[in-house]
Amino acid sequence: MPQAKLVYILSLRNAAADRAGRPIDYRGGQRYMRSPLEYLAHALDTTPLGDAYTLEGIVYDDDPQSPRDQAALRDYGFRPEPGRPWIVPQGLTVQGRRLEDLLHAVPSAYRRLPLGALQRPAGKQAFEDALLSKLRELRADVVVLDGLLVILDALVRPGAPFHRRIVNIHPGITRTESPYRRRGACATLDALHGARGERVTDWQRMAIEPAPTVSRTGASLHYVDNGIDSGEVIYDVLGTAIEPGDTILELRWNNFRQSLFPALHQGLMLLAPHIAPFGATPGVSARTPAAAVTATTQELYEIR
Repeated sequence: MPQAKLVYILSLRNAAADRAGRPIDYRGGQRYMRSPLEYLAHALDTTPLGDAYTLEGIVYDDDPQSPRDQAALRDYGFRPEPGRPWIVPQGLTVQGRRLEDLLHAVPSAYRRLPLGALQRPAGKQAFEDALLSKLRELRADVVVLDGLLVILDALVRPGAPFHRRIVNIHPGITRTESPYRRRGACATLDALHGARGERVTDWQRMAIEPAPTVSRTGASLHYVDNGIDSGEVIYDVLGTAIEPGDTILELRWNNFRQSLFPALHQGLMLLAPHIAPFGATPGVSARTPAAAVTATTQELYEIR
């Protein structure tokens, strides 16, 4: 089976909020925060995932002209710089290429406009047009979103060139029927409140009400549609126990290793046989039962 060309899209500001590529405080000590991108680079080099995919590009949407993005990335910058920690280690390679050579900026500059601005829809369309142009330039067969802090519209509509070619790795269970469901940008914080017997009813005002305690969370690889984490699930893992006293970064660290890295890895392995080359008619979607995927040892998801 020929390798599928994979393009990875993220918001650097989301990785910066996770303190990716740096030590974090963890239960009285420190632990290194490995990002999903760093995990993927390692897996492509050391596991059969690299036989199924080639990483063709890494696209980020952060806007150097945005004061908010400048503030969010003040400790990181918009690209790797010598001697300065970034979201992945300096000099990291993947499949024989330097990761920094795969970086492409497609700024979502429309976010500088007020939410109600008349020009905002056109700006959003211009961003998606630029993103589509970049994906075509990279000849992407499949696209993985990781913490992209914008909602795609035209790119994922039925009939669009990348409909059912864009998937998202989400740090929460997204299935509608699941009692562990955590969708949206606040999924990890939502899970923390759930472990404390609380439910947030208004994120703007942080209004909270009592709720049944839910002390586990997970991660999902799912197709991207026009909703918020509402696309068909390819593979999910409910593998992370939550302690009520966890900080958000402690829970992120645990959930990455116990649920998100496995969901990303196994989900991509499930998806690989069903990816048609870009421009061809897409094949059958990945619907293989999770039980059919060979279990991967926990050590794969840990730092070696």
